[in-house]
Amino acid sequence: MSISIVVTMAFLFLGNASFAQDSLKSKEIASNLSALNGFTQIFYYSPQYEKRANDIAIFIEDAGKYFQQQIKFTPKTKLYILGPEHWKDFAAQPVKEMYGFPHNPDKESLVIAVVDNDFWRSFLPPIGQLPPNLAVQVTKAYGKPDGSHSMMPFFDLLALHELGHSYTSQAKVKTQRHWLEELFVNIMLHTYVAENQPELLLALETFPNMVVGAGASEYKYTSLQDFEKLYTTMGMGAKNYGWYQTKLHVAAKNIYNVAGKKLLPKLWEALRKHPELMTDEELVNMLKSEVDPSVANVFVEWNEIK
Repeated sequence: MSISIVVTMAFLFLGNASFAQDSLKSKEIASNLSALNGFTQIFYYSPQYEKRANDIAIFIEDAGKYFQQQIKFTPKTKLYILGPEHWKDFAAQPVKEMYGFPHNPDKESLVIAVVDNDFWRSFLPPIGQLPPNLAVQVTKAYGKPDGSHSMMPFFDLLALHELGHSYTSQAKVKTQRHWLEELFVNIMLHTYVAENQPELLLALETFPNMVVGAGASEYKYTSLQDFEKLYTTMGMGAKNYGWYQTKLHVAAKNIYNVAGKKLLPKLWEALRKHPELMTDEELVNMLKSEVDPSVANVFVEWNEIK
């Protein structure tokens, strides 16, 4: 089955890309944003969406406290929870016209959308075009009372994926490989949800499972070696990049299911302990001996992940 939504999926996980942007300075004041009080992180939001912004902030704040307990590090973060009218004031240049794209314009800032939008809706094909069993899963995960579907539950969770990049970049953790950097932030996301809000796992897992389950026959690049070579330039193309990212999320889910919550701090400490550049063999051996074989197997058994 060809899933056309993977084309847009590629843009979703570019949280560690180097977006060029002017300093945000005091734009939040000039744009008449409001600030949420009572949180350890800084939250600005479009004023008419206070309740939803507060709900998002509670979720992000709770995740931050959990990560502090697990990995003993807290980055400086400033989150912008925006309606369409404020998006262009804060979004990075490549995605100013793409309301709904969650991203980090710099190492401390995170820009996320507060309302449903065409970008999110574009990720789901007509439900009638899906196999019956998949249609049931998608409806359970993203269905609304009026019979329509929304990817809002999935995108709200992805804010933690983007936030994860603030941890590795600000702590100056050498993640050794691009695939391991992306895998790590997905492990952060999956571990938090599984341990603290397991009722959200259906929304988190359904879309990646759908993409990976469709197979890789239509993609030119499928190896991790290709991912490493083409990552910084996006030379594999948008659609192909999206496939890699969904597979890395499925890998993170599998790792958590094997190793549990103890895996996250073990991986964090192992990466901090080894700033030296490793060969593939050295990296695999380190992951097996100091973290868990399931992490090493992402490299060793990449083609078998499903």
